[in-house]
Amino acid sequence: MEDLQRILKYTFKDVGLLYKAITHASINSDSKANYERLEFLGDRVLGLAVASLLYKLFPNEPEGSLSQRFVGLVCKETVSEVALKLGLDVFMIVNTDELRQNENVLCDVCEAVIGAIYVDAGVDAAVEFVDNHWRELIDKNVAPPKDSKTELQEVAHAMGFGTPNYKVVAREGSEHEPLFSVEVSLGNDKNAIGKGRNKKMAEFAAAKALLEIMK
Repeated sequence: MEDLQRILKYTFKDVGLLYKAITHASINSDSKANYERLEFLGDRVLGLAVASLLYKLFPNEPEGSLSQRFVGLVCKETVSEVALKLGLDVFMIVNTDELRQNENVLCDVCEAVIGAIYVDAGVDAAVEFVDNHWRELIDKNVAPPKDSKTELQEVAHAMGFGTPNYKVVAREGSEHEPLFSVEVSLGNDKNAIGKGRNKKMAEFAAAKALLEIMK
């Protein structure tokens, strides 16, 4: 655990929290002994930390631009990328090596580590961790990225399809941890479904999926 703490640039008062944060349910199905509860917390703390950093770093940007940056920085692809850079795949406690390259698991473990830091030392330590490991991603994007919904709308208009239509087609999970399925459609024959932890994230995922189909 000492090697991992050096990589994380954070030393735990309660190392058991870090152990729990990297333990997959395949090893221990008890939610109090694996990363699931910490991941739930870490997901929210990551959102707060990224929003706080963006608010401070881009004082002149409107809400729309900040939202575009935010979505790119907290999405599954970005969080799993950070997890790999930190080498969390090596330290994970799992029952099969296939899980070490699973994007969903990598994202969950990274969020669980953030949750563990929050429990161990509070919000300031968690924000500092996110600042340390997300700052490069923030700095390299001088302009806010064009989100998938904006890109799809531009492509749709250019091709004469009009405005994309989004609708929620399913909601799964619990009240505290829902999973939305949103369908986006263009005309009568172009549609795709995306999933996310809230409606906005599901819409972005659906737009991205339809763009890939159209390409």
